[in-house]
Parts: sequence; C-alpha cells; structure tokens
Amino acid sequence: MTDVLFRTTGRAGHIILNRPKVLNSLTHDMVLRVDKALTDWEHDPAVETVVITGAGERGLCAGGDIRAIHDDARDGDGTASAAFWRDEYRLNARIAHYPKPYVAVMDGIVMGGGVGVSAHGSVRIVTERSQVAMPETGIGFVPDVGGTYLLALAPGELGTFVALTGAPIGASDALLCGLADHYVPSDRLGSFVDDLAHLPAREAVARHVRPEPEGELAGRREWIDACFSAGTVEEIVRRLLAHGDPAAKEAAETVLAKSPTSLKVTLAALRRARRLGPLERVLDQEYRVSCAALTTPDLVEGIRAQVIDKDRAPRWSPGALEEVTDEDVERFFTPLGERELGLAPGSGGCEEVAW
Repeated sequence: MTDVLFRTTGRAGHIILNRPKVLNSLTHDMVLRVDKALTDWEHDPAVETVVITGAGERGLCAGGDIRAIHDDARDGDGTASAAFWRDEYRLNARIAHYPKPYVAVMDGIVMGGGVGVSAHGSVRIVTERSQVAMPETGIGFVPDVGGTYLLALAPGELGTFVALTGAPIGASDALLCGLADHYVPSDRLGSFVDDLAHLPAREAVARHVRPEPEGELAGRREWIDACFSAGTVEEIVRRLLAHGDPAAKEAAETVLAKSPTSLKVTLAALRRARRLGPLERVLDQEYRVSCAALTTPDLVEGIRAQVIDKDRAPRWSPGALEEVTDEDVERFFTPLGERELGLAPGSGGCEEVAW
C-alpha cells in the first residue's frame, strides 16, 4: 500500500495521507513525496488548489512516526530523526508560503505533525469530529512543526494551556486559537471536496461553511489567562490548584503528569517564540530543541510508556519540576553550528495567499 496518494480532479490536486492503521502518521518518505508534489503543482497551471485529507475514518494525521524516533533515539545516533525533522520543518514552512490555496481538511484527530501539514495552510477546515492537539509534553518532547509559533499567536494564554496540557480541542476552540479558519459539518465534506474540482476555494468554502458549535475555552479564559501567564511552570501549577475552579484543578493534574523537563522547555520555547517573529525563526529554534530532546531519557521513556508498552506510567528523569534547573532548560536552545536548520536567513514573514 502506498503511504501517500496523489491525484488531480479538475482544478484541484489532492494529497491523501494513507496509513489509516496508524492514523496516517508521517514517515520521512511521505514528507519528501508531499514536498515533490507541491513543487510539481506549483508550476502546473492546471492545478489551482491543493487539498490534503487523511484516509480512513479516524482523522487526518496523528503526527510523525514516533516509533521510528523512539528506536533511533534508543538504539541509533539520532541522525535519522534529525534528517526527518529537517525535511518536515522545511515542508511546514513551504506550506505556510504556498502560492496557491492549500486546503487542509482537519476532520477527526489532528495531532503533532498533522498540525504541521494542516494548520500552516491558507484554508483550514474543521468539523464537529475535529480533535486538534499538540500532545508532545506527554511523550517527553516539545511542540514542534511550527506549533510553538502558532500557539504563541493564540489569544491570551490559550496557546500556553494547549501546549502544556496537550489537551485535544474541538472545532470552535481550534478556531478561537487560530489553528483553523472555517467550520464545515463532516456530512458536507464530500460535497465540499467535490466542489473544489471546479470552483475557486473561496467559493467552495462559502457554499459549505456553517456556524460552529459552542466550544469550551472561551468560557475558561479568565482562569486560563490568570494562571498560565505565570513565569514558571511551578507557579502555573500553584495558581491552578489555588483557583477553585474544578477545571483549573483538572488542568493542574494534567500538567503534573507530563515530563517536567518537557514542560519547562515548552514554556521557554513559547515565550521565546513570541519574540522571534517569522515562522522560519521559530522553526530554527524548534529544530535545536528537537535535536536536544534526542539526547534526553524522557523522549525514549515517554514514547515507551504511551506508544510501545502502553502502560501509561512513564518514569520521568528528573521526576519533579523543581529538579529541572535553568541550565537544563537552556541547553535545549544551544545553537547547532553547521547542523542548524537555517531557514531564517533571508526569509520574511508569512505571506498572505490570495484565494
């Protein structure tokens, strides 16, 4: 079975992620093939719109192939994972700048690397089935694929909440956080995609978009902003536990189950991303952080606990927030010299796409 399918229908080029048994998780080869298709279609006047969807009923994409990353970090030297991330992050940046409408159908589960191939697009569709998440702190990792860029732009401290808890959010909350643009009911997706074959993206969206159902985060903004604006993860947890809202206490318990190191590095990465500017600068930072994570015990342990053995009982090292020092965090941001991703030099901000 081919892991990613490509076809053209009328004026639309279609990318179908095709690993439904593993929720269409991305391999290095898939990333390279998607990039090549984007090159071909960019220069093909017959293709006016690009559409990305996922095979199967469960969702668009659960992220990168973290089993392969686990094995590389545990048994290899990390070069395979670093090479994958290099090409994946370059693809994320390319999607953000793609000169033709790039329509991401974010139906069902969209996590990690799935966010990277969808939420940087110019037309981002969610449905009542959408569950969008950056769950990296739960596997000893840090949000990447431009996730810290997107979440740093979310209103107030919503991005910090999403990043630290790893909690999945539905359609309305994805729209509120700026991770999506339009709500289309799932039973209209077939007609919507069909219309893209002969209509401009703007017209197809207008024909099928509907008011989104009510979300949860808007009503929680008061305590989310008050608690997650703290300067340290320890203070965020303290404020959550002291707030009194049961949902705030639940958020504290969720955060405390994650890798202490990942939590602290994630908070630092988000705060730095707000000052870095363009997506390319943030991707460069994320690449440093990701490569550093390969050398830590928490990445292997987190994937083992959540994906390999599925005992859901990771043994983090260090095991407590107060044991993670500022020096431990800072080393994740150490420049890589000749191994830098190097997207930022000569790049500007994200361009607007006319669609």
